[in-house]
Amino acid sequence: MKVDTDAKKIEEFLTRGVENIYPSKEFLQKKLLSGKRQTIYWGIDPTGPNIHIGHTIPLRKLATLQKLGHKIIFLIGDFTAMIGDPDKLSIRKPLTRKEVLENAKNYKKQISRFIDFGFFGAELKFNSQWLKKMNFEEVLQLASKVTVEQMLKRDMFQTRMKEGRPVYIHEFMYPLMQGYDSLKMNVDGEIGGNDQMFNMLTGRDLVKEISGKEKFVITTKLLTDPLGAKMGKTTGNMVTINDSSTEMFGKVMSWTDGMIVSGFELCTNIPMEEIEKIKKELDSGMNPRDAKVRLAKEIVTIYHSKELADKAEKNFTDTFAKGGLPENIEEISTGSGKLLSELLVDAEIVESKSDFRRLVTEGAVSDAVSGEKITDANYKIEKSITLKIGKKRFVKINL
Repeated sequence: MKVDTDAKKIEEFLTRGVENIYPSKEFLQKKLLSGKRQTIYWGIDPTGPNIHIGHTIPLRKLATLQKLGHKIIFLIGDFTAMIGDPDKLSIRKPLTRKEVLENAKNYKKQISRFIDFGFFGAELKFNSQWLKKMNFEEVLQLASKVTVEQMLKRDMFQTRMKEGRPVYIHEFMYPLMQGYDSLKMNVDGEIGGNDQMFNMLTGRDLVKEISGKEKFVITTKLLTDPLGAKMGKTTGNMVTINDSSTEMFGKVMSWTDGMIVSGFELCTNIPMEEIEKIKKELDSGMNPRDAKVRLAKEIVTIYHSKELADKAEKNFTDTFAKGGLPENIEEISTGSGKLLSELLVDAEIVESKSDFRRLVTEGAVSDAVSGEKITDANYKIEKSITLKIGKKRFVKINL
């Protein structure tokens, strides 16, 4: 496959949705203009069963590289997922191999919406293929390439230590494992969200130290609110690419106004010139709701269709502007006496029982028909009921 060296396309790739490029934009630009095919990968740990719209930001960039004629590797971190990328607050709960493989079973199908895995298409790899085969001597040799001081520069480790929280030795190994992925696959570059910068740069240092190769790293912008908070299950605004058109539309409409412009840039195909125009209109007093409706329709159209996007808009308007109920409400069947909190956790509508208690305390759980609030965190199902959870989530409990 011939490599496309169109300067305009490459400039768009190097700027839209990009946070940083290492060692520099000029370095990568020269490589992409050279006509030489590059090998680039993006990796994801299967900590959940669905790819969400935050994942699609680097994924869409990867798809652009493939269209330009470069070799793409999609790496499933089935080994690293069992360890867990360190968190600012505490050690991550380890996943079993069975849980990891269950989460990952539909990843290729979901990724195929963006990446071509055909005969001459992208490669799919699992990092357990090499990481689980390493012996202790090999691990020590790898660990000897990085200092404790380097690892302690990671902001999440600094945060934990300042707060008196423990940092475990195995957590230092996560960036090393991700770096080893690059070595084993002999890639030219890696792409990932800006929150993965430390891990990717550790890999870049390892590749340079061991192979003498100048690996490039592209960090993409994150879709966050003005305070820097990412989408998540707890906030109820995490859009997965498997969400229904109605659910997807409603979640996008729940995003803060500060996410509108970045949402257009990172999650749609609208040209940047047009996005700049939308930004100016918002700054000049345009109703943010109008822009958000367009954003929601653009996103739903990408993953479903224009027809379903129009229908989702009408359903949203009828439900929230006119006080009605949505057409397609998620339904759960259960027996009498079941704890509502357990039902919602099992159905992945709320993240945990503590999350449910928080919602109840905030008055965010109510009977969607009568409007009566659920005030008991230990509420048991004694009759069929349709619930409203938060501002936009509905669920029907069938007894």
